Amino acid sequence: MNIIISNSGAQPIYDQIAEQIRNLILSGELKEGDALPSMRFLAKELRISLITTKRAYEELERDGFIVSMTGRGSFVAPQNGELLKENQLRLLEDKLSEIVATAKLYGITRSEIDELLSVLFEED
Repeated sequence: MNIIISNSGAQPIYDQIAEQIRNLILSGELKEGDALPSMRFLAKELRISLITTKRAYEELERDGFIVSMTGRGSFVAPQNGELLKENQLRLLEDKLSEIVATAKLYGITRSEIDELLSVLFEED
């Protein structure tokens, strides 16, 4: 698992870790039952505080992406298809909200955004 931390952005480190692990699960790179690195190992590898990795894992567990078992470690949780879809839609909604805010800032109209989306969807 390759986690990349950026110290230059405003996003907290624990959130960067949680987001990258969440994306690995949503993309299918990490599958149900896969073991995650121990919090201590991940903290050492990333050269960050154990508290930071603990917070990231707690967030992932709270959101249903992982399960942690005392003495055994943390594992990718079984994914409910409905929950998985809902989480994907929530992530997409967050990104689209940023795009809409940027578009408004630059004076880009809804029809221009619609046209751009149509072009991007046709590329696949």
